[in-house]
Amino acid sequence: MVATRSDLMNFFSHADIRVQTVDHEPVFTVAESEKLHRDIAGAHTKNLFLKDKKGNLFLVVALHDATIDLKRISGVIGASGRVSFGKPELLWSVLGVQPGSVTPFSLINDREECIVKPIFDAHMMKEPILNYHPLLNNASTAITASDLLKFARLCGHAPEVLAVSDEAQSSMQAQEIMPDGI
Repeated sequence: MVATRSDLMNFFSHADIRVQTVDHEPVFTVAESEKLHRDIAGAHTKNLFLKDKKGNLFLVVALHDATIDLKRISGVIGASGRVSFGKPELLWSVLGVQPGSVTPFSLINDREECIVKPIFDAHMMKEPILNYHPLLNNASTAITASDLLKFARLCGHAPEVLAVSDEAQSSMQAQEIMPDGI
C-alpha cells in the first residue's frame, strides 16, 4: 500500500524527526518551483530517479540548481553502465509517486524490498535545512540533513553521500588543493 502524506507525517513523529510543511500550488518542475524559493526558507532540491543497464535503481538528490552530468554520474554512484531516467510506471511501482513529486521521502514506500539506492549529493548535505515534497508536489517539507539521513536509514536504506554534482566535485577539488590550516 502506498503511504499518504498523513502516513509520512506519522512516521516522522514516531521517529522523533522534526519537520515543517508549507502547502502551495502544485509544481511539476524545478523551474516552476523557483517562485517558491523566496517564500519557503531553506535549500530547494531536485530528485532524479535513475536506472542502469542491469536494472539497478537510484534516487539521486541534489540542490535545485546543481549541475549533474548523467554521462559521468554512473561511475560515481556505482551504476552498471550508463544511467537513464526510470519510466513513470516504474517510479510508481517502486516509490509510489508520480513524476513531479519525486522525493527522498518516497523511500517510505520502498521499506520492504529496499530496491532503490538513495544518493545524496555532498554539496546539498552541507545545507542546514532541505526542502522536499511530502509525496505530492503541492507542499514542501523542511528537514535537516542529519534527519534526512536518519529517515532513509529508518526506511531500511543505506544512503550514500557522494559528490554527484559538478558543484560538489569542484568543492572536493578545492579542498584537495588547499593545504591544512588555511
